[in-house]
Amino acid sequence: MDWGTELWDQYDIIEKHTQSGLELVEKYVKFVKERTEIEQSYAKQLRNLSKKYNQKRSSKDEPDCRLSSYQSFLDILNEMNDYAGQRELIAENMIMNICIDLTKYLQELKQERKSYLLEARKAQQSLESTYKQLDSSKKRFEREWREAERAAQNAEKTDQDINATKADVEKAKQQAHMRARVAEECKNDYAAHLQKYNKEQSQFYFNDMPIIFNKLQGLDERRIQKLAQGYMLFSDTEKHVMPIIGKCLEGITKAGTNVNEKNDTMVIIEQNKSGFERPGDLEFEDYSQGINRASSDSSLSTPKGPIDLLGKNRSKNFWLFKRSKLSSSTHTPFSTPPAPSPPNGAPSPKFGRDPLSYCLKEINKTVKPRISSFRTLRRSKFTPDKILPTVTEDFGHLPPEQRRKRLQQKLDEISKELQKEADQSEALGKMKDVYEKNPQMGDPASLATQISQTSQNIERLKGELNKYETWLSEAGVRGETLRYRAHAINNNGAHEVLSPDGAHSDESTPDSSQAIYAEFDDDFEDEEPVTPIGKCTAMYNFPGASEGTISMEEGEELAVVEEDKGDGWTRVRRHNGDEGYIPTSYVAITLNK
Repeated sequence: MDWGTELWDQYDIIEKHTQSGLELVEKYVKFVKERTEIEQSYAKQLRNLSKKYNQKRSSKDEPDCRLSSYQSFLDILNEMNDYAGQRELIAENMIMNICIDLTKYLQELKQERKSYLLEARKAQQSLESTYKQLDSSKKRFEREWREAERAAQNAEKTDQDINATKADVEKAKQQAHMRARVAEECKNDYAAHLQKYNKEQSQFYFNDMPIIFNKLQGLDERRIQKLAQGYMLFSDTEKHVMPIIGKCLEGITKAGTNVNEKNDTMVIIEQNKSGFERPGDLEFEDYSQGINRASSDSSLSTPKGPIDLLGKNRSKNFWLFKRSKLSSSTHTPFSTPPAPSPPNGAPSPKFGRDPLSYCLKEINKTVKPRISSFRTLRRSKFTPDKILPTVTEDFGHLPPEQRRKRLQQKLDEISKELQKEADQSEALGKMKDVYEKNPQMGDPASLATQISQTSQNIERLKGELNKYETWLSEAGVRGETLRYRAHAINNNGAHEVLSPDGAHSDESTPDSSQAIYAEFDDDFEDEEPVTPIGKCTAMYNFPGASEGTISMEEGEELAVVEEDKGDGWTRVRRHNGDEGYIPTSYVAITLNK
């Protein structure tokens, strides 16, 4: 069954139906566009949300960063960022594969339909023109036939009239004969036009219009098929990214399973334990024997009673936050304290027998406010009566355990800077040696300023290193080997180590002003590649057709050189040294701790 046979007389219906079909395609394209706008807006809001709560780059030094719950939250934010990227990919694919494709196809259908309807109008106009000619010949034949009948009747009447002359009769007969001949010619013309019209009408209804209607039928069926493909693409576009979205959701689930409450508890303890010992028992002070008030060796101080602690000192903070009121002796905690003046004017009996106990007791007196109390410190707005602690260079404002950690951290930082300066000094020395051997490459004197500055930086950093090593030794490091090794500084292989008492001992004492140069080949060494910060495994194939990207196969392992900066791309390196960017959502990344 086709339109040309079954709907031969429904031209208006067919025209209206095909127009309605094209309007449906336009409506679907508009629907998909609005859907992509929603996806893009949703993805943008998700990215903004992830960016708002992701403080990874700006707050790496926060203590909470080491907690598994905090790291899992960052992982969730990263997965949500990748999820937003997949929503953007859905919108992009829908625009490319549905909106643009259907819009282009719709324009072609409109042009094709317009040409078919134009052919139908031309055939209709041709048939109408033939019919007008037929109608005109028919009317002329009718008119001439009536004139011929009147002329014949007039000739017969004249012939029967006795008063009419022979000439009148002959004239009437000739007129009737002429009219009859004209009427016969009109009849033949009418018959010819009728035959022509019937032939064209048959051609119109049985050939021309069925062909046009069948072409319109084919056009409409192709439109419906293309629209059906658009409907399926609407679903397939989202199904295509479902595996990656599933990976994102699995990553969120994994982030939840990675939370370790026991580990977080240990991290909190490690970060915040002060290292103080609990205060000992208070010594009985027998006033009846006239003995001076003094604290026992096991007691930190002579505190006030519980009523004073909860009453008069309610508004006072711990001793740690009154460091600014202590003397400058904080920098040298083991220096000899000044001799105190006891209330009775005589020195303490224990001073003569045990000077060390006396010193410890005097130190305890300087930290008298360090009394056991579990009152929570209220971190409210700064007011004059709540003076913030004075941050000292040796971190003396911190508890012992935290102070040791910060000093060790500072030592590591200085060691890295010192190593960098040493490497730079070595490179300058090599460059100077090359210039001396090959003057055409450069003037060795031009490097004097840089070499001098580098040497000054090295001496400054070594001084700071010695200073912080001393403080770290005083803070409680006994016989522990420091993490810094000075073999990159001393050309003769000397190693600076810390003696158990905190003093420096050198296996050899080279001159500090000695040049830090080394023998090397005439050619410069190639620049070393950037050290990888992690590794990744490809979850999907990536062609890497764009400039700056690198292709990868599913399951391939790559080294991560540069972390994703928020744009959805990660820089990686193959084992053969090839580097490039890949989509972050296409790989599973494991960063080095």
